[in-house]
Formats: sequence, structure tokens, C-alpha cells
Amino acid sequence: MCGIIGIIGTAQVADRLVDGLRRMEYRGYDSAGVCTVEGGQLIRRRAEGKLNNLVKELAGNPAPGTVGIAHTRWATHGAPTTSNAHPHATGEIALVHNGIIENFKPLREELTARGRKFESETDTEVVAHLVSEQVEAGKSPEEAVKAVLPELRGAFALAIAFRQHPDLLIGARLGSPLVVGYGEGETYLGSDALALAPLTQKISYLDEGDWVVITRDGAQIYDAANNPVTREITTSGVTAAAVEKGNYRHFMQKEIFEQPTVVAQTLSSYIRPLEQTVALPQMDFDLSKVERITIVACGTSFYAGMVAKYWFETFARVPVDIDVASEFRYRDPVLQPGGLALFISQSGETADTLAALRHCKANGQTIAVVVNVPTSSMAREADLLLPTHAGPEIGVASTKAFTCQLAVLAALAAHLALRKGKLGEADEREIVRHLIEAPAALNAALAYDEEIAKMAHLVAPARDVLYLGRGPDYPLALEGALKLKEISYIHAEGYASGEMKHGPIALIDEAVPVIVLAPSGPLFEKTVSNMQEVMARGGKVVLISDAEGLAEAGDGCMATIEMPKVHPLIAPLVYAVPVQLLAYHAAVAKGTDVDQPRNLAKSVTVE
Repeated sequence: MCGIIGIIGTAQVADRLVDGLRRMEYRGYDSAGVCTVEGGQLIRRRAEGKLNNLVKELAGNPAPGTVGIAHTRWATHGAPTTSNAHPHATGEIALVHNGIIENFKPLREELTARGRKFESETDTEVVAHLVSEQVEAGKSPEEAVKAVLPELRGAFALAIAFRQHPDLLIGARLGSPLVVGYGEGETYLGSDALALAPLTQKISYLDEGDWVVITRDGAQIYDAANNPVTREITTSGVTAAAVEKGNYRHFMQKEIFEQPTVVAQTLSSYIRPLEQTVALPQMDFDLSKVERITIVACGTSFYAGMVAKYWFETFARVPVDIDVASEFRYRDPVLQPGGLALFISQSGETADTLAALRHCKANGQTIAVVVNVPTSSMAREADLLLPTHAGPEIGVASTKAFTCQLAVLAALAAHLALRKGKLGEADEREIVRHLIEAPAALNAALAYDEEIAKMAHLVAPARDVLYLGRGPDYPLALEGALKLKEISYIHAEGYASGEMKHGPIALIDEAVPVIVLAPSGPLFEKTVSNMQEVMARGGKVVLISDAEGLAEAGDGCMATIEMPKVHPLIAPLVYAVPVQLLAYHAAVAKGTDVDQPRNLAKSVTVE
């Protein structure tokens, strides 16, 4: 997801624009730029690569002005070059854009036929020329934007500056988030509240299809039908400190170590420890009537959904379908009337997941959303909002959002089982007791950080790594492999351990470390038997288990990682920690960019 910030202020804005971009570096990007309006000129500075390259450019070629827009770009159309970096500009306007303009090609062909000259390969420059044409024809900025927006298909958040109108900026959104911030004699645009945190806590979230004119005096918002509307001004609660690493080397490391705290914060919203009961937010439908659940998510959130499938079916005996969001709509799924569609997302803006949500809503499903941003598009469109309380997650590789999602999903599964009559009050108290133990167990798991760091050198040189697990530990194997791929660039795959003999065991040799997740319990012996098959063929095994499991099966392993002994319900939360730490320390050993791995964005807001 690219980043946008715009300021119409009373003081010089270039440094503050860059500061806002720094707060959005976590989203992932490959170029950056700013454009200010000063003395009837658009002053544009851009650079490929990291934000420091833009800072150097501005040091040599300042961009004065009290009005400006800025952008971090994650390449979609066109390579990550300076000429493709935002802002894009004509003689009259400058523009930044998150998203994709799906019909840019025919629009570009029409504009070229009319004599417009393009400097980039991007879809975004099309919008700049369309708006510029309207301005050059004598239309006001408001009239120009109003004329152009209906021509655009796809997803976009836009911020537009006008050479002849240094007293305003215009923003618009469709399928990509944009917020308005209110200050003292200043007004702001941003991709999220975090970008605006040092500037203001007073924000409004634009609704789908909204566009806005901001001046120093405030903002006038219009809906998709161009009617003036009012959107609630809220206090964001996001502080500048939320994006500081503190004493940690990387944001990812900080966020791994925040997990005991944020999981405790999340669980406090879903359980009543004194009564030992599960408590969900108020809902306008009868959960006991749910006969089928459809879970849709992407990436790490999808693996949280896979764990939840085990829980829903085991505890509540409700059948569950689960899909990756990018495939869901395209197989034309059969949706049972009265079904519950459950969507899991850190940002609440993931394009594939949001499109799947709207598909389910149009087909009569009740919508539940597990999300870390309670003001996001998905949250606003849900029948049942289940917020996680992980706080801002800056590292691109999700860690604390994942464990908080699992905490919410475990509480939901328990509550559903109660409403379906599959669990009694004594069972509920037992589940609550184990959920309450989760933060302390996470803390105990983190105590093995140094041991994991010391053995990461066994994994870091590998070209390929396999992860194995059974039951709810199978999704954890997939998640562990994803984490290693994301930040260390080592090829890794996760498998259900029983599937090894059906093909993947052919990959085993001395050069392929095999990470086995096997907490002692009902599936332990089966997993260990699969592990022994790997070791018999020369595989180098790293066994992650509790003291009991390591005592029984640790002999002959290349390395072992001890975890606290926990109930199977919370094992997925606890065993997330060692796979996160192993990926982190392997990446550090390799010297890769842990927080901003290549080619990745924090939230994918285009399909």
C-alpha cells in the first residue's frame, strides 16, 4: 500500500511532509516524492529507492511552500524509477494516487490522441492529465475533479494540488482509504491516522466514493453523488510514539515482544475473568442460527482463519469453508442462506478481502469482521465487528496482529459453541481459564529469544527450509514458512506433516533444515513419527516442543527450541512466537531489511 500525505498550512511543509512519509514507510515502497505550491509554481522533487534519497534531493533542491502533497510509491504500473515516482504533474496540477486505475489504457489512448504528452509508464498520470484538461478549459478545481471522477474505474485515493489555487487541496477515495485531519489554521489529508499523528488527533474518515476540498479553514466533503455531506470528526488516539522502535533494533522485534501485552488487551474485551465467561459485542442476529461459516482472508490472516476452522468445527460443530480472498469470488462460491461470512484483516482495507466481503453481503450473508483498525472500510460494513487491539503494526511481516486475531477467533469459537449448545458452562470456564493464561505463556515463550538467536545461523545459510505440523499446528507451519520467506528471502514451505510421504519427502537431504512444530498432546506421536521419517533420510530437524516433548523426541535433532507446556487451545498463539523469532534472527543473520522487505507492502489495496 502506498502512502499519501497532504498539508495546507501556515508554515513551510516540505519537512513535515517527509516526516509523514516516514510514518508510512512500514507500508512498503520503492520511490517517494513531494510537490509544494509556491509563487504560482508547482515545485516537485522525487527520488527512487529509500526516503533518505528524497531527503538528499530536498537538501540540494529545496521545495518551499506552505501547501503540498507527498507520496511513497509501491510500483504497480511501471518500474520503480524517478520518472514513475509520484507526484505526477502537468503545467497546472500535481497529483498523488494510491490504488490502480483499471481503465487507464483506453483513457491514455484517448488523451494521446488529443495531443497530451506522457512522461511516465504509470496509470496515475492519466488522472493528472484528465484533471489538467478540465482546469485548462477554465473549470474550477472542484468542477474539474467532479467531471473526472466518474471516468475512473478501479481503486483510488487521490490528493491533488493546483498551481493557480494555493489555498486548497482536493482529495478523493474509492476502494482505498483516505482521512482528513483538522488542525489550528491547517488541514491535512493522509492515508491513515498514523501519518497525521504528529499533526493532529482530530480526523474524519472519508466514506466510499467521497471527495473533499480542504482549505486552511477546514474541509467540505461531498459524497459520490456530489452532495455536500458531514462525516464525523473523531479522536484518532494514535500517537507519534506508536511508530518509535524504542530500545529494539527493528519494529518487527518490538512487535514480537509486545504480544503478551496486546493479546492481554485484546482478550480483556472478549472475556469476563471474574465470571469466567466469554463476552462478544452486541449483535443484531442470532448466532445460534448459524449453520455454516465462510472464512475469507489473505496471507497471515488466512492462516489465522485456518486455525479458527479447527476451533469452530471442534468446539461448535459448525462446518467451515475457507478461501484466500484473491480466489474467492472467481470460483462463484455457493453461499448457504443464513450463513456467516467471516473476514480477517489487519488493516481492514485489503482490496481482495473487501471485494469478497461485498460479494457475500450482496448474496445475503451475515458479515463478521476481525480487524485491527475499527474505523476501516471492512469494519464499517460489518454486521459484527470484532476488533483486535494490537495497536499500529509497523513491520511489514505481521506478528502481533496474527496472535491478536487468534485470541479473538478463539473467543468467538467458544461463544459460538455455547450458543449452539455444544459446550456447557463448565466448559466455558475451562476455555476462559486457558485464554487468560495465554499472555503469560507468550511471555514465557519470549524468554527463549537468546537460544533461538544462537541457533538461527543453522537456518540462515539454507536455500530451502520445510516446516511441518499437524492439526492447528499445520497453519502455524505455513505461517512460519511465510515469515521466513518474507524477511529472509529463503525459500520455505509449510506442510501437514502426514503429507510428507505423499511427495515432499523427496526434497529431504542434508542441506534442507526441517522445522517441526510438535507440542506434546494428542497429535504428538503422529507428528514425531513423520519427523523420524525425515531424520531417517538425512534431514536436519529443528524440533519445537515443550520439555516433555523434547525429552521424548529431541535426541538426534540438529537443534531444539523449548516452549512452555500449554493447553492445545492456546498452543497456536504460543507457537507463533518461535517461528516469528526464528525468521527474525535468520533475517538479521543474513542482513536483509527486516521491517521493509523487498517487493512487499504492508496492506495490499489493489487486486
